Amino acid sequence: MKQKVIIFSAPSGSGKTTLVKHGLLVVPELCFSISATTRQPRGEEKHAEDYYFLTPEEFRSKISEDGFVEFEEVYTDKYYGTLKSEVERIWSQGKVVIFDVDVKGGIKLKEIFGDKALSIFVMPPSIAELEQRLIKRNTDCAETIKTRVEKAGEEMTYQKHFDKIIINTDLDVAKAEVEKIINNFINE
Repeated sequence: MKQKVIIFSAPSGSGKTTLVKHGLLVVPELCFSISATTRQPRGEEKHAEDYYFLTPEEFRSKISEDGFVEFEEVYTDKYYGTLKSEVERIWSQGKVVIFDVDVKGGIKLKEIFGDKALSIFVMPPSIAELEQRLIKRNTDCAETIKTRVEKAGEEMTYQKHFDKIIINTDLDVAKAEVEKIINNFINE
């Protein structure tokens, strides 16, 4: 199997992580790339399982060591990035890397990996529905939700940079679409 990567990006609350988890469940060739971040864990998130939780100082140190495939300072001192060691770990197992990243990170990863990459943009049915999902998720304060909703409007303008767009109106339909798209790409 060629070294391939699948990139999932979306505005926060679009259902991207749910769809990535579904892909991992039904396609055994996939392995999740754990991103590094400086944000605090949410809910039940665990270090080295959901994210590599680093301090801003640790993150900047890895930047200076050229330890990232890509990284982004999404908000002040809120970094997200893809560690080179993580991609190498997955490829050494003969697996396909699956990324769950923010929109700008997704665009950068597609540029870096080119034809080795399939980029998928997950769209919410609407901004209003996205806001309701974020509220129901109950992991962020009202101010954070407001910021995420404002950012989502801008992020949705980047969809044209992705290979495939999935509008997540019905989760079961979106899951079936993800499964088909991933299998087609892996078997090319």
